[in-house]
Amino acid sequence: METQRKSSGDEGGGERGLLHTWKGYSCSVTPERLLLPRPVLQVALGTRHGVLLVEGGQVYSFGELPWKQSQVPEPEKPTLESALSGQRVVAIAAGSFHSGAVTEDGGVHMWGDNGSGQCGLSGLSTVPNPTPVAVVDPDTSPPQTVPVLELACGEQHTLALSAQREVWAWGSGCQLGLNAAVFPVWKPQKVEHLAGRYVLQVACGASHSLALVRCLGPQDVHRPPVDKCRQCNQLLYTMTDKEDHVIISDGHYCPLGVELTEDEGMLEAPAHTQGLKTSPSEPVLPSHTSASVSPAPAKGADPSSDPTHQQDSEKEESTMANGAPPASDSDPSAQSKGGAASGVKSSPYPDEQAVKDYLKKLSDNTQAEQTAKAGGLHTLLPSAGGLTSSTPGSTLNSLVASCASAVGERVASTYEALSLKKMMNFYLPSGAVRSGGPAGITGVVGDNTAERVRQEDSMQAKKSSSTGDIREEEAEGLRRRLSLPGLLSQVSPRLLRKAGRPRMRAVALTPLGGAVPETQEVFPTLQTEVWSWGQCEHGQLGHGDSLARLQPLCIKSLNNKEVVRVAAGAHHSLALTAQSQVFSWGSNSCGQLGHMESPSTVPRLAKMSEGIRVWDVSAGEKHTLLLADGDCIQPIIYYSGQQVKAAAEESQAKEAGQQEGGEEEEEQRAGGGYTQQPVLLPFCMNLRYVSNVFAGGQRCVALSDRNVMGFIASLHELASAERKFYCKLCNIKTQIIRPLLELESLSSALGQVALGLLQTLAGRFSLLCHLTGQHAASLTANLRRGRDVKGLLVLDHAGIFLDSYNEYCSAVGNFQVMGGFQTLTKPSLDFFGKSPELLQRLSECSEENPAMADLLVALFYLPTRHLHEYGRLLLKLATCFEVCSSDYQRLQDSCSKFEALALQLKRKRKDADYTFHFWKSFPGKMTDSLRKPHRRLICESSNKALTLQNAGRFSVNWFILFNDALVHAQFSTHHVFPLATLWVEPIPEENTGLYGLKVITPEETFTLLASSPMEKAKWLRSINQAVEQALSGAGQDTASVGSGSGQKLEPPISRTASYTFYKDGRLKEATYEGRWLNGKPNGRGVLKWPDGRIYTGTFKNGLEDGFGEFLAPSKTLNKNDHYQGHWRDGKMHGLGTYRYASGEVYDGSFQDSMRHGHGMLRSGKLNTSSPSVFIGQWLQDKKTGYGVFDDITKGEKYMGMWQDHQRQGTGVVVTQFGLYYEGAFKDNKMMGTGILLSEDDTTYEGEFSDDWTLNGKGVLTMANGDYLEGSFSGEWGSGLKVAGSYFKPHLFDTDKDKTRAVKLGRLCVCAEDKWQAVFEECWCQLGCEAPGQGETWKAWENIAVALTTSRRHIQDSPEMLSRSHSRTLESLEVIPQHIGPITLERYHTIRLYLIKACDTPLHPLGRLVETLVAVYRMTYVGVGANRRLLPQAVNEIKSYLNRIYQIVRFLFPDLPEEGGLIPEPTTNLQDKKEPGSTDAPPESPKPGRVVSSSALLLPVLLPRLYPPLFTLYALDKEREDDVYWECVLRLNKQPDLALLAFLGVQQKFWPVSIPMSALGDKQQVLSSTKDACFASAVETLQQISTTFTPSDKLQVIQLTFEEITQEVQSLLKQDFLWSMDDLFPVFLYVVLRARIRNLGSEVSLIEDLMDPCVQHGEHGIMFTTLKACYYQIQHEKIT
Repeated sequence: METQRKSSGDEGGGERGLLHTWKGYSCSVTPERLLLPRPVLQVALGTRHGVLLVEGGQVYSFGELPWKQSQVPEPEKPTLESALSGQRVVAIAAGSFHSGAVTEDGGVHMWGDNGSGQCGLSGLSTVPNPTPVAVVDPDTSPPQTVPVLELACGEQHTLALSAQREVWAWGSGCQLGLNAAVFPVWKPQKVEHLAGRYVLQVACGASHSLALVRCLGPQDVHRPPVDKCRQCNQLLYTMTDKEDHVIISDGHYCPLGVELTEDEGMLEAPAHTQGLKTSPSEPVLPSHTSASVSPAPAKGADPSSDPTHQQDSEKEESTMANGAPPASDSDPSAQSKGGAASGVKSSPYPDEQAVKDYLKKLSDNTQAEQTAKAGGLHTLLPSAGGLTSSTPGSTLNSLVASCASAVGERVASTYEALSLKKMMNFYLPSGAVRSGGPAGITGVVGDNTAERVRQEDSMQAKKSSSTGDIREEEAEGLRRRLSLPGLLSQVSPRLLRKAGRPRMRAVALTPLGGAVPETQEVFPTLQTEVWSWGQCEHGQLGHGDSLARLQPLCIKSLNNKEVVRVAAGAHHSLALTAQSQVFSWGSNSCGQLGHMESPSTVPRLAKMSEGIRVWDVSAGEKHTLLLADGDCIQPIIYYSGQQVKAAAEESQAKEAGQQEGGEEEEEQRAGGGYTQQPVLLPFCMNLRYVSNVFAGGQRCVALSDRNVMGFIASLHELASAERKFYCKLCNIKTQIIRPLLELESLSSALGQVALGLLQTLAGRFSLLCHLTGQHAASLTANLRRGRDVKGLLVLDHAGIFLDSYNEYCSAVGNFQVMGGFQTLTKPSLDFFGKSPELLQRLSECSEENPAMADLLVALFYLPTRHLHEYGRLLLKLATCFEVCSSDYQRLQDSCSKFEALALQLKRKRKDADYTFHFWKSFPGKMTDSLRKPHRRLICESSNKALTLQNAGRFSVNWFILFNDALVHAQFSTHHVFPLATLWVEPIPEENTGLYGLKVITPEETFTLLASSPMEKAKWLRSINQAVEQALSGAGQDTASVGSGSGQKLEPPISRTASYTFYKDGRLKEATYEGRWLNGKPNGRGVLKWPDGRIYTGTFKNGLEDGFGEFLAPSKTLNKNDHYQGHWRDGKMHGLGTYRYASGEVYDGSFQDSMRHGHGMLRSGKLNTSSPSVFIGQWLQDKKTGYGVFDDITKGEKYMGMWQDHQRQGTGVVVTQFGLYYEGAFKDNKMMGTGILLSEDDTTYEGEFSDDWTLNGKGVLTMANGDYLEGSFSGEWGSGLKVAGSYFKPHLFDTDKDKTRAVKLGRLCVCAEDKWQAVFEECWCQLGCEAPGQGETWKAWENIAVALTTSRRHIQDSPEMLSRSHSRTLESLEVIPQHIGPITLERYHTIRLYLIKACDTPLHPLGRLVETLVAVYRMTYVGVGANRRLLPQAVNEIKSYLNRIYQIVRFLFPDLPEEGGLIPEPTTNLQDKKEPGSTDAPPESPKPGRVVSSSALLLPVLLPRLYPPLFTLYALDKEREDDVYWECVLRLNKQPDLALLAFLGVQQKFWPVSIPMSALGDKQQVLSSTKDACFASAVETLQQISTTFTPSDKLQVIQLTFEEITQEVQSLLKQDFLWSMDDLFPVFLYVVLRARIRNLGSEVSLIEDLMDPCVQHGEHGIMFTTLKACYYQIQHEKIT
């Protein structure tokens, strides 16, 4: 903008905001120019003074200012209001004799006459200088100052509009709208009646007030309902129940004064309960319209009998039908008109819940549409066929007019009293139902609520059209998809509807550009209402009467008129609409209303000549100024009202003494004369570009700008063009589209499809129209205020415009393609007659006698021409700027966007034309199935340009390429190939001489031959382009802007698409949705079969491959089988989990869709029949190999070999009762040789024939060593039959050692044979056929692949992954160096790598460890915790170590074998001590490190297996541990010294004093001291229970010894070498004091799993000492 601010240096300089003032309208008047140092932004005129606001925020006053202390020398010369200096004023206002200003921060300053409190300052009759007035909200705590946006001043009152859009008032008179008993009101108070509404503007007349209010929508707050009159406490609504109908009356008449109108109670009541809201803007008609429901009387209730509301939706000015006197709504005489008694006032108000239920039922069951046709409820026409209930066949024999306003909230007698039929017959005299919508907004469509949408959807969208107004469409779509409350939510009102017409289908509006800011005011709202209150002696309130109103009341007849601005003269009011028309009402004594019709108590249109569009209005005492567009760009000014005499005459009139009002008027009429209708002011063209007009008193003021660099002119031209276009669109809508849609014959002429398309088209038109209206309003506002390019919506939100045009054009095209315009010809001819002048004029068609269809096409394509206009005007604006400025760039960009769209839409129109003509010539049969609205023809081969290779001689092959499919039509059939799944490639020509194209579709591949290389290239290009667009989603509605030009020719080979297979085979009728590659599903996708099977996952080459989920419904069980896991070549293959419908779950390996490999099967839950778990090896769906079976019901666990689901081979069974069996099984039974032990060590060794059944030779040994030898038969535990000898050995022997202890473990599966499948799977994952056979590098590659695919799989569902886990994964992606000699350093890297690898199940080793841990726990937990299984459990761990070590050595081939050596680096011997690592003892006797599987792998494996293993040790050592523990408890009762003495510790080792604290305090050891000596050593030893691996436990023992040595050394103060005799008692003391409960188990565990290389070293000796202590304690006797 800076570019135009250069002052041209002419008089009073400046090019903006030049001020011209004049009086009257005679030809001789010339406006004089007031010179001011800065551009004027705003003018406010009082009766004899004026206030000016200039740029920079200073305020000047001129005229007569009697409140100033010193008289102004030149009254006409503006003087600065210095009291406001330092404040930046943003708005000003002038009343008759007072003024106000609003500062930048929302503060209010008032000055002038204060006789009626209009300045808001108490105690002063006049306020000489601007003084701050506090507008404070007392309801907040603490009370807060309310920031104000604008002021309006009357004669004795002032209104302020707050930033919260609420109205505050002060001063005197009923025009304040306050319930005040005493005037004046000094302190600004809120007008409660408008609280919760969004007020857009306020205006004040001398004694009345106007407010422009946005219609209620969901974004507005609602208050609870009021149902009693606040003045006299009577019910506002009463109802009477007659036999078959209910009368509801709201004709309450309040005795406390006429100010209470029909709306008194209802205005308080935008009730917000249970989704039903009411809108104060609803006409609550007096009860005379609520006649009976039976159709005949309803017709009788003559709509015109209520002149107040007579407003017709099509004709905007409706003259009084029968000249009946204006009956006030609250006039009691009105109540008898319909013959309905006015209701019993005393009837108690019905229970509210009943009302809500009833209303809910009503709104759900009927689709009653807006019947706000003011007084005449045309709803009740007997022919109202369209309005049936939404449940077909329902017995609603009469129509329901809907209810939703305040009345609706309170209607209904109790629910029970009304049968459904009665309820439906019951109708309410309220305007509209919008069930659940912002109830009864008389048709604001944009602001509806979800419930409304839901209910409309239930009408199945296609209930054909009734358009009271066709703008309704947009609503639903928007509400659903756009969260822009005010942006396009103000989509226009549903005008008053006739309920008898069928419903309009809801048309969704696609979301427009996500980047739109969520501010409610981006686009100005057109859904407005005008509210008025105050004195009404001249009808200036517009309610059709001359009764004053104390409370704001909505002027019903201006609803849906899209009022965008209101103005008030002394006694008349004006409303300017978005369609550039002016409504006026009130005093017309001097023709100031611009028309001569009477009565002037209701709004009527001012008489303007055709084509004059008014865009700014202002009203003075007895005149009106209108600023309008004429034929040229420059605005013109019209004047309407009194002629003003020259000053000389004026003073004579004054001297003649002012007679009373009536005579004065006479005098004026005689003297100055007045206008009959607005007259053009001839001098307005000299004022250049006028941006605002102001009137006040008798004065007129215009603000104008000079046209610098054409900028101002271009802005004016843009706004003017937009206003003109909007009026044009509105005309088309009201004169053509709406009448067409309302034709009875429409649905029969068009048919269902075309009708739906026409409705969509009407909806999109409507939306476009509305958008244009909002844009025009915003451009006008910009002219009046800023006049810059910053706020142009067409720049900021170009996307919304482009999308609206695009969608509109698509809708026209769709209708055209379906031949809609041809079918529309007949109804149009019927309606518009044989003379289509109207159509011809509106469609701007210049042909002679055009065909009706062509006219309609031209008419509907007309709006798209406007895009060029946008382009042209934006370009024109751009030329006003420096080329390098950002404004230029923005304008230029937008211009090119609109131009590009214009081209694109032109092309779309051509496509639609081409397609339409193609269908005309196409054979009829196929047309029906192939003709779709969005389908456009691209090319076809009727000229034999394309043929099928190898086709029969007589076959007909016709190829038609549409924008969404390639159709192959034959003689009587055709096949449609969707483009999204079509691949085409040229066949090279060199050898064949044929111009071939190979076409691949999911189920067919064929070759097409073109007649020439040209044709081949054309088809290839066309198909590829069409495929590309179908894929980019552009195929449906838009062609991408660049199509045809620089597009890349080849669509991607890999793409996402959906396809349903049709050929027989595995996939028949299945639908696949997902990624494709060259005709085959490839990548992620979903495959659904019609029988309910669903596969979701990855595909390769058309088959399931990779990770996927599969659901298969099981008919019998009515549940699903569910598989989740890996696939290969369409079969389950690899790891997976299969949940059977029966409740079984298999978790493990699959191959060829069968369970194969290692897996676990869980059957039944714990409470169902036979819950059991099997874990082990499977072969082709059968249990075969080693496995563990836990039968939870029987409490038995089997560990052994299987074949074909049967136990076969050797195995072990343990039961919960402590029985143990090992031996042979056959056919699922114990059969053959076996050993059976019971809990008390009774043993049987011999032949078995069935489970727990002895049969054959054997030996039975008792617990005490006696045994029976012979043949046995019978079941164990239930009386055995025995034939044999009984032996009692050792009867006389002294040693009672039992020589016949049975050796267990010979008849069970050896550890190496267990879990082979688990290890095989690991080898397999590393890419080896058999253990150890394969390439190391290949294995590492497989590991890397496994990790990355798993990571990728997890990234899709990150919740599976903790952060530490993902760090582990990252560190694992680095492969450690695995070739080359192993040094200690590399040994450590390997060790760390293994720890990490075993930490994550995604690594093959980690997975192996995880599985081994699972099977180990499965085996030895629960029933498996049997002490006799200990040796097997220990062997199993050792076998794991060996087998895992084999894999580790395969990965790191240079690791020495078990027990091999790694030489130490000899350079520095310190390293020996340095690694304080806990696994292998650093003090090995030889230099170097012995490598063993236990040192490397136990730290990884044992902590996970520790709980079950240690439990077995504890069970095995139970008896010894009990003896030991008893002794420990006994000895620990003694104090330290006594115990040391008892254990024979030499006195020199007894501690004398013990340190008490870190400070070195010592305390003497007394004879009573307990648990103090060698305390640190005791503590250290106690840690043995917290470690897992033997090496860690040995480390703890070593540390304990070091602690003891340290303590003794500090006693003896010298170095000291232990002898075993000295050491043992001390260590025994420490062991006793450490009180380790399961020491025996700890000792055995260390012994069993100790690293063999340690046994003879220092650790070995220390361990032996501990073991000796354990046995010593057991046998200790206290002497």
